[in-house]
Amino acid sequence: MSGAATTTAAAKAVPEFRQIMGHPAPLWMLFMTEFWERFAFYGIRWALVLYIVAQFYGGSGEGQAVANLTYGSYLALVYAGAVFGGYIADRVIGYQRSILVGAVFMALGLFAITIPDPNIFKLGLATIIVGNGMFKPNISTMVGQLYSIADPRRDSGFTIFYMGINTGAFIAPILTQVLAQNVFGSGGMPAYKVVFFAAGIGMLLSLVWFYIGRRQLQGIGAPAGAAASPARVAYVVIGALVVIPGVYFLLQLGAERLQGILSVLFVLLAVMLLVEGIREGKVSRDKTIAMLIIFFFNVMFWCFFEQAGSSFTFLAENIVRRDFGGWTFPTAWFQSVNSIAIITCAPLVAATWVALGRKNPSIPRKFGLGLLFNGLAFLLLMYALTHLIGADNKIPFWTLFMVYVIQSVGELCLSPIGLSMVTKLAPTRLVGLGMGGWFLSTGIGNNLSGIFASFVSGEKGMSPESALEGYTFGFWALIGSGVLLFLVAPLIQRLMHGVK
Repeated sequence: MSGAATTTAAAKAVPEFRQIMGHPAPLWMLFMTEFWERFAFYGIRWALVLYIVAQFYGGSGEGQAVANLTYGSYLALVYAGAVFGGYIADRVIGYQRSILVGAVFMALGLFAITIPDPNIFKLGLATIIVGNGMFKPNISTMVGQLYSIADPRRDSGFTIFYMGINTGAFIAPILTQVLAQNVFGSGGMPAYKVVFFAAGIGMLLSLVWFYIGRRQLQGIGAPAGAAASPARVAYVVIGALVVIPGVYFLLQLGAERLQGILSVLFVLLAVMLLVEGIREGKVSRDKTIAMLIIFFFNVMFWCFFEQAGSSFTFLAENIVRRDFGGWTFPTAWFQSVNSIAIITCAPLVAATWVALGRKNPSIPRKFGLGLLFNGLAFLLLMYALTHLIGADNKIPFWTLFMVYVIQSVGELCLSPIGLSMVTKLAPTRLVGLGMGGWFLSTGIGNNLSGIFASFVSGEKGMSPESALEGYTFGFWALIGSGVLLFLVAPLIQRLMHGVK
C-alpha cells in the first residue's frame, strides 16, 4: 500500500500516552534507543581518521588528506542513506521495522571494521551506512508522531531527544578511549579494534532496547495493510545486501566524484517533495519551498561544523598543547566536549526560546544564529593560530575546547529545531522522505567537510599555516551565510504560513 505507514500515522489521532516528566512515556524509550545508537556512532568517530593513518599509511602525515576524505564520504553516505531509509519506512515496511532492520545491519558493520584489512574496512563502513539509513531518520520521525502539530511541547520534546543523542555521544569517546589506550592498548598504539567492537555492543543494546520497548508506542510507526507482510521485510533485507557493494563502490570513488552524485540525488529528492507539496495545495507547496531553502543553509553549517572527526582531530593531535603536569589530555576526549556543552546548554537554550515568548526568533533566524556561532568558533581559531601559537608550534588547550563549546551553542540553535521543522513543513504523505532530505543536506555538508579538511591538512599533514588558511576561509563562509539568511528570513517565514 503506497505510503501506508505515514498516511496511517497522520490520519490517526495521537494516542493518550502515560506522561513522564510532562512528556509521553515513549519519548524516554526512544531517548534510550537513540542513546545507544549514538554511543555506537560516536564511539568510533574519534578513532576513524587516526586508525586509517596508523593502519594503512604507517602513521605518515601524507595519509591525513585521504583519511579526511574517507571520513567525509562515510558521513555523507550515512546521512544520504536516510533518504532511502525514510522512503522504505514511508512506503514499504513502516518505521518500527525499518529501525529494527537498520540496527541489525549497523551492528554487523561495526563488528566487520574490527578486521584490519582496507577492503573489509570499507565494506564494513558500507554496511553501517546502509543500516544507519534505515535507523536514523525514522526514529526522529517517530518522536514527532508522539505529539500533535499544535502541541507546544513538541520543540522541547525534540530537545530532550537531542539530549539523549548527546548523552551517548559524551560517554562513548571517553569509554572507548580508555578501553583502547589504557586497558587493551597504550597511548602510543591504541587498540582500535576494541573501539569498534565496543561500538558494536552498543548497537546491539540499542536494538534490544527498542525491540522490547516498542509496545509502548501503541501502534505508532507499526506497519499497516500490505506493509505488515513479513515478505516485505525479507525484500528489504535482500535489497540492503545488494546495495552494500554499491555503497562500497561510492566510498572507493572519492569525495569529489561523490559530491556530484549527492547533488543529483538532492535535486531528485527536492523535486519529489515539491511535486507532492504542489499536489497537496498552495500552503503545502509554500512550506515545502521554505524547507528546501533552509536545507541549503543546513549544508553550509555542517560543512564546517563537522571538522570534529577530521581536521579538528589532527589539530588536537598535533597542534594543541594537551600536556598538564605529566598527564596528557586524550585527543578522543575532545569529542565529548560538544556533548557536555549540549547537555549543559540545551535546557538554557530551550528555556530562552520559551522566555522570549512572542519575541522568539523565527526558525530561519534561529538557523542564522547557528551559522553565526559556528563562524565565531572559527574566528577564535584564527586568533589562536595568529596570536597564541607558541615556540612549540602549538596553541593553548582552552582555545580548541572553547571552539567546541561555541559550535555547540550554534548547533542548539539549528539542529533540534531542524528535526522539528521537517515534521511540520514536509508534505503529509512524505514526512519520512522529508526527514531523509534533512539528513541528505547534512550528508552533503559532511562530504564537503571532508574535502575542506583535506585542504586544511595539505599534502604532507596539517601545519599551523595550512590550518590558519583553511579556518580563515571557514569563518568568512559561515558569517556570509548567516548574514544572508537573516536578510531572507522574512520571505521564508511567509512561505511557512504561520509555522513556528
